[in-house]
Amino acid sequence: MSKITLIPGDGIGPEVTESVLKVIAASKVNINWETINAGEDVYKSTGSFITDELLNSISTNKIAFKGPITTPIGKGFKSINVTLRQKFTTYANVRPVKSIPGVKTPFNNVDLVIIRENTEDLYAGIEHFVTDGVAESIKVITEKASLKIGEYAFQYAKKHNHKKVTAVHKANIMKISDGLFLDCIRNVAAKYPEIEYEEVIVDNMCMQLVMHPERYDVLVLPNLYGDIVSDLAAGLVGGLGLVPGANIGDDIAIFEAVHGSAPKLAGKNIANPTACILSASMLLDYIGEIDSAEKIRKAVYSTIKEGVYITKDLGGTATTEEFTNAICTYLKNNY
Repeated sequence: MSKITLIPGDGIGPEVTESVLKVIAASKVNINWETINAGEDVYKSTGSFITDELLNSISTNKIAFKGPITTPIGKGFKSINVTLRQKFTTYANVRPVKSIPGVKTPFNNVDLVIIRENTEDLYAGIEHFVTDGVAESIKVITEKASLKIGEYAFQYAKKHNHKKVTAVHKANIMKISDGLFLDCIRNVAAKYPEIEYEEVIVDNMCMQLVMHPERYDVLVLPNLYGDIVSDLAAGLVGGLGLVPGANIGDDIAIFEAVHGSAPKLAGKNIANPTACILSASMLLDYIGEIDSAEKIRKAVYSTIKEGVYITKDLGGTATTEEFTNAICTYLKNNY
């Protein structure tokens, strides 16, 4: 039985992580959850957003599932998500973006994976005031991290039978930093001649995705572009509430939904737990419970396609609990 750190989070976090626990239990996978929270409530009681107890738990268990957590904006606090990624060197942020039958969008043919470097770039958090009224942020791109994310992207493509990897950049302007990133990805691409490789400037990439998303397969990007493009791509399939995510390191992985903590929805039992449940499926893939992961994905997709028990954001009237129970019922009746 796997022992996994569970971070319920803030806002809707406890509600959607509860959905995860119910669905995994319905899939008959046994997990020993070690629950330790982080975020605003923890800060109020301890003076710290992330406790040593939590860090020790993740270090020991090597796997964590995290609900959405609130970080105050513009108040000098570093993002909790970024802190955990850098602390545990989960260098690859993996976000599959796939059209879901039953979700109404202008697109029905999206099936791509965004692989984002997760530890450096402007998210290194190196910034200061040069003088009054002038702030400076330093963009850090290293050969080591760029080669590593490139290797991960091509290995991922090979393992999952993807045919093409697209490197996204702004090397036409940032010739040194993004140029280094591109050089590294090119060096990795040369080792995988069986996988098609191309390069697209990030602003053009944004336009192409909202015109021809079917042309893309695996995207590999530096940290900032990856963050922006992954949210844009989520919009193609119905929003952040439908897109899962994982942060993968050499020996530690943290799974989380892409969306925020939505405090205005907290406690109302109306949040859509799809992104968290699909992120949990990625966790099950990671620990070798591949059949159960696929069953959960089928249960989620079938429930949404049926359209009887879907949440308000998908055009329905179901509560979080009703939607979750429908998924659990599907698992019980079909497996």
